[in-house]
Amino acid sequence: MRYFILSLIFVLGLSGGAKADEAALRAVISSQIEAFLAEDVDRAYSFASPFIQRKFGTPETFGTMVREGYPMVWRPSDVTFLDAEVIAGKLWQSVMVRGPAGKAWIVDYEMVELEDGWKINGVQVRAAPEVAA
Repeated sequence: MRYFILSLIFVLGLSGGAKADEAALRAVISSQIEAFLAEDVDRAYSFASPFIQRKFGTPETFGTMVREGYPMVWRPSDVTFLDAEVIAGKLWQSVMVRGPAGKAWIVDYEMVELEDGWKINGVQVRAAPEVAA
């Protein structure tokens, strides 16, 4: 019985940690989306990993890339968080967004944990499945 209780506490502790990480992931992504909506590219850039920051060099270049290449992320009209999962050793948080034209997209955010918290290390975008009315 004691082993069962200790095991239960351990499992609940792990699931609580996973929930905390999920909340942290969502907070970072939400904050970046809010920054895009406010056209605050400096703030949006701060949520990008060092890899992404090196790749684009400046907040302005990064903002232009997102505005022109990912309008569904730049100006989503709806944001719904889906599951987070580890795939091939990388942590991905899926988010369904509705773009400016009303089309639904799934944006998969690759997340990395650094000393100062979670950062966005890249995105993959795919059309969301059509839902029959």
